[in-house]
Amino acid sequence: MYTVGELLRQWRHRRRLSQLDLAIAADVSARHVSLVETGKSNPSADMILRLADQLDVPLRERNRLLLAAGFAPRYAERPLGGDALSAAWGAVERVLRAHEPYPALVIDRRWNIVMTNRTVDPFLSGVAPDLLRPPINMLRLGLDPRGLAPRIVNLAEMRVVLRTRIARQLATAPDPELAALYEELLAPGSEDASHPIESEVVIPMIFNFGGRELRLFSTTTTFGTPTDITLDEVAIESYYPEDAESAAYFTNLVGA
Repeated sequence: MYTVGELLRQWRHRRRLSQLDLAIAADVSARHVSLVETGKSNPSADMILRLADQLDVPLRERNRLLLAAGFAPRYAERPLGGDALSAAWGAVERVLRAHEPYPALVIDRRWNIVMTNRTVDPFLSGVAPDLLRPPINMLRLGLDPRGLAPRIVNLAEMRVVLRTRIARQLATAPDPELAALYEELLAPGSEDASHPIESEVVIPMIFNFGGRELRLFSTTTTFGTPTDITLDEVAIESYYPEDAESAAYFTNLVGA
């Protein structure tokens, strides 16, 4: 079991900051940071959170830092559909509905699908039933040959995009289960060498659906300054048509 100082040092190294960098950002002395990391000084809960804030430590891991120092966790983890988060749940539902006729969904930190709008449903037709058992994992759904993979025309490019994104996520907030999914579904292979991606921003997903090709790009929306672990770890994935033909398809789909 790691001490709070060891955990803070791990996060500092992960963020590629020196003790002086962190000290300046947190408005403390570099000597104090050193004493905390070596266990020669016992930081207060406020100091731990002050350093964690500068290190951009996720809320779940901030609780772990507090526990390692002998303090009670500061951040709750409540279900998104529960009474405590009803306002947030309602806001997410409104965002998903407002995005129709285009698909949108909510995922958690392990890419499990939490909620979708109605436009997602037709895309799940023909998917193997076991892939649709809760929790439905978006990575497995998209990359499994029994899922959506056969319908994604540029699957090799999408694998590279996803690999880059998940690797970045794991570097920011390590998670053993997500790392296992990465190794299972996204481990680099020889077939990816011929699909270099210079920028994932402009790479559309080309989807073969209903006898035509749909070109979609996505954006990710997160809650700003959440104080609940659940809200800190969910994101809204919204898909937009890249061309008029794709836009017309979705308009007709909803009107049908």
